[in-house]
Amino acid sequence: MIILTGNDLATGAVTWWTGSAWSHDVADAADVGDQADAIAAREEAARRVNVPYAIQAEIGPGGIVRPAHIKDRIRGLGPTVRPDLTLKPGDADAVREVI
Repeated sequence: MIILTGNDLATGAVTWWTGSAWSHDVADAADVGDQADAIAAREEAARRVNVPYAIQAEIGPGGIVRPAHIKDRIRGLGPTVRPDLTLKPGDADAVREVI
């Protein structure tokens, strides 16, 4: 499985391609297969995301999409030393803090 990630131009927040837009929640990421380069080029040219790139992903526990490499898991979830600082995309208050 291949997913796209990048950074939001306005906030710098990590974003994930959903198939039609960008989300702050890695669980929303869609498999882009062999279209990764074309989508990344189009989205960067449209200035919706900064430096999008393709990564390997897998279906984790509970059927949730997650990056296959630990570096990208940390990017998607936030710091590992302070659980109170991890990203909580489903929490409206936490998302407002990022934006």
